[in-house]
Amino acid sequence: MFRSLRSACVALALLVPAAAMAQSAQKPNILYIVADDLGWADVGFHGSEISTPTIDQLANEGAALDQFYVQPMCTPTRAALLTGRYPMRYGLQSFVILPEQTYGIPLDEKLLPQLLKEAGYDTAIIGKWHLGHADRKLWPSQRGFDYQYGGLIGEIDYNTHKIQGVTDWYRNEKKVDEPGYVTTLLGKDAVRYIQAHDTARPMFMYLAFTAPHTPFQAPKEYVDRFKSIGDPNRRTYAAMVNAMDDQIKAVLAALQKKGMRENTLIVFHSDNGGTRSATFAGQIHTEGKLPASNAPFRDGKGSLYEGGTRAVALANWPGHIKAGKVDQPLHVVDMLPTLVARAGASTAGTKPLDGSDVWQTISTGAPSPRKEIVYNIEMFRGAVRQGDWKLFWRTTLPSQVELYNIAKDPGETKNLAAENQPIVAELQKRIDDLAKEMKPSLFFQATFKSYLGRNAPAPAFPNDDAFFTQGD
Repeated sequence: MFRSLRSACVALALLVPAAAMAQSAQKPNILYIVADDLGWADVGFHGSEISTPTIDQLANEGAALDQFYVQPMCTPTRAALLTGRYPMRYGLQSFVILPEQTYGIPLDEKLLPQLLKEAGYDTAIIGKWHLGHADRKLWPSQRGFDYQYGGLIGEIDYNTHKIQGVTDWYRNEKKVDEPGYVTTLLGKDAVRYIQAHDTARPMFMYLAFTAPHTPFQAPKEYVDRFKSIGDPNRRTYAAMVNAMDDQIKAVLAALQKKGMRENTLIVFHSDNGGTRSATFAGQIHTEGKLPASNAPFRDGKGSLYEGGTRAVALANWPGHIKAGKVDQPLHVVDMLPTLVARAGASTAGTKPLDGSDVWQTISTGAPSPRKEIVYNIEMFRGAVRQGDWKLFWRTTLPSQVELYNIAKDPGETKNLAAENQPIVAELQKRIDDLAKEMKPSLFFQATFKSYLGRNAPAPAFPNDDAFFTQGD
């Protein structure tokens, strides 16, 4: 009897480590959440009066990424995420894809969902695409996503799901006419997807909210939560952010109920800084003061200052990511190689990556392998940071050169170019060298072709100087 009991104990002792090893070797689920035009200062864990308890908890229990850089606008950031490459390499460096434009992320770029799908993942995009809509070859289902739900263009009415009178709301490439507030619909669909997911396969969900992008619209029940905020746009903006937080809470609860939460890596960030200029507020007319705050950083969406490119960001994976702030430079192009490595996938078939695996930095706070931040390179401006030194260079006349020590002056208040000419020359050379590798902007090609051919009623790019004078 005792011999059989001892044998059973030995067998159990061997079984438990084996089960633990199997669990640790299991590919993680990946929930990648992107907010739209969320200001740096507009989450609770950055001190905002806007209530974001779910996002705060994810940040406080995971890694709050204090130097996470993105592109200054929506389409370029999403392209950088899904390719692991700077958008200047394939013509998506400037502005965004407008409803009347027909280009998209080039078909010869291999995307993150394709890589994960090859590694056995179920892949889903729930939310905003904005990487090509005029040709079905450019749609998510043709670019590696098994499931798609949401809008293909960049901006829609939150209640009618329309832009310029046309419905932009799809499920698996079929137009859907349904009632509901966009943020709520996206959250509910993510919950449904998780509930139906076969846990025998790992899941990659790209949950791309449109909140809090213009137009400023939110259900009354959410607006009423922020009666203490006097400005009506700021009050509605706060309601939009809070509504998004509620939907993230529901998604986390679904993961927990499904038994998936402990093995799910969650990344959250904004696609760019909050909007501070009417030039970049969107095509649906907005009255009143723009409500986003990127404090303590300068400017916002569309600019190459920190306020436009340093995004609210966090990563959370129970038992795998150390809780705390990570004050190390990271770039959105790093996420593809980092996620692919965690998934046991391969980057075979991609073009040369600009990103690198930064997992040790995210998970333990180790020094970042990234020594350079390329903010963007365009035909009329560029910005690069190496170490603590950041150079902004506007080449259109009158040209402008600005040099900042970001570690000492993150608000970019003191231009040190005059007294540091050798550093300026070195960084200008770097920008010029990168520009030599740059593909022509698809946005400007499409815009000029359309305007000169009179196929559009007016130029699609802003007709004031703001687009070309970021940095003044």
